[in-house]
Amino acid sequence: MPNEGIDFVKQQQLMSYEELLRVASILSQQGVSKIRITGGEPFLRKDIMYFIKSLSKIKGINKIAITTNGTQTLKYLDELQSYGVRNFNLSIDSIDKQRFYDLTRRDYFDTVWACLEEMSQRDLDLKLNAVVIKDRNIEDLIPMVGLTKERNISVRFIEEMPFNGKGAHYEKLEWDYRKILHHIEAHYGPAIKLEDDKNSTSLNYKIAGHHGSFGIIPAYSRTFCGTCNRIRLTPTGTIKTCLYDEGIFNIKDLMRAGASDAQLLEAIHSAIGQKHKDGFEAEAQRKKLPNISESMTTIGG
Repeated sequence: MPNEGIDFVKQQQLMSYEELLRVASILSQQGVSKIRITGGEPFLRKDIMYFIKSLSKIKGINKIAITTNGTQTLKYLDELQSYGVRNFNLSIDSIDKQRFYDLTRRDYFDTVWACLEEMSQRDLDLKLNAVVIKDRNIEDLIPMVGLTKERNISVRFIEEMPFNGKGAHYEKLEWDYRKILHHIEAHYGPAIKLEDDKNSTSLNYKIAGHHGSFGIIPAYSRTFCGTCNRIRLTPTGTIKTCLYDEGIFNIKDLMRAGASDAQLLEAIHSAIGQKHKDGFEAEAQRKKLPNISESMTTIGG
């Protein structure tokens, strides 16, 4: 996020909690059992705990996962666990205090580190998300894998994607998933390949003798597209079946125009039926923005 922040959209342009809960309820009846709340930073939104508590009561939603930057999260952990929330992705691109500041332009390292340490001591499914950025945080790869030695956590390294506002627009990504793995193995020796879940976006590994594991997400290489089973709902109501598409339709607009649950479900089914075969096709068929320029602060991390 820029040092000066971003221009936030007006409140009426955002989906209300009631609208979000209505969509979640419709999807739960169609077999969706896991919902991830992401951002920007979810805990900056007013009354977010009301939404999470309400979401936890929807029949069929068995898992609520949260992606957070850890700056506001610690004070909510007890309440979150009381709602059955135990799946967290903590975004932290460096565990070096100076590099953390250089990357984020904000002096929150101690706060985030305290959150990390507390979460790792609890009965939580904790993953650390680090975007691998050439010349910015390569020095962090080895010490971040080192965090898994004594902690039962997963560190996931994410290929840099062209979602950086003015962004990383390049023909070839140097630090792809192969080079990341090679770099780690050059230090630790051959990694043990773990069995990936059916719809996993990460290639998962373990270092012998470590309690935790690490994964690599080929977000730029897009090798997992064939098994992706995710849909995304942006804060302003756009349904996306791929991070690289420009959005299929706006469900908020349909709801506010008086659409019934059946009509909303029909629109969702239609959107899923139009899902591109992979992220490359989705990117190629973008109409409004031929060059990806959105920020993850607006479409979700």
